[in-house]
Amino acid sequence: MIYIAIILAKIVEVSMATVRIVLITKGERKIGAFIGFFEVSLWLVLVSTVLTNIMADPLKIVAYALGFALGNYIGSIVEEKIGIGSAEIQAIVKADHGKMLSEALRNEGFAVTVMQGEGKNHPRNILLMYVPRKKVKKCVELIKSTQENSVITVSDKKPIYGGFGMLRK
Repeated sequence: MIYIAIILAKIVEVSMATVRIVLITKGERKIGAFIGFFEVSLWLVLVSTVLTNIMADPLKIVAYALGFALGNYIGSIVEEKIGIGSAEIQAIVKADHGKMLSEALRNEGFAVTVMQGEGKNHPRNILLMYVPRKKVKKCVELIKSTQENSVITVSDKKPIYGGFGMLRK
C-alpha cells in the first residue's frame, strides 16, 4: 500500500511542478508561487517517507521513480488541457486561397494579419495569428481543411499586449 501512495503522491507533485513551471513562464507568477507552496510541502512529506529505512525497502526507489515518470507524462497532459497562454500560428498558403482562408478564420473569431510572400513557383500569403492555446487545434484544422498543402507553424508566446481579442493591456 505504501508503494501505491508513493506513486500517487509523486504523480501529483510532479504534475503540479509541470503546471507551475508553465504558469511562471507565461507570466502567471502569483498562481505559480501558490502551487509551488503545496508542491514543496508534498515533496517534503514524500521524500521523508521514501528515505525512511530505504536500504531495507529498495522498492520505495522504484515507486518514487515510477511516480516521477508518470507525473511528467500526466502533468504534460494536464497542462495541455488547461491551455494557459497564447500561441502564434503562421500559415503560408497559395495567394489564390489566402483571402478565402483569412475570411473563414475571421468568421470563426480568429484575428488574422495577411502578408504577401513569394514562393518558388507561386505567390503566397502569410497568415499570422495569435490565438489562445486552447483554440490552436481548431485553428490548425480549419487551415488544413481549406488548404491541405499549407505550411503551418505554431509557437508558444509570452503574454501579448494589445490586438484584437487580446486581454492584457
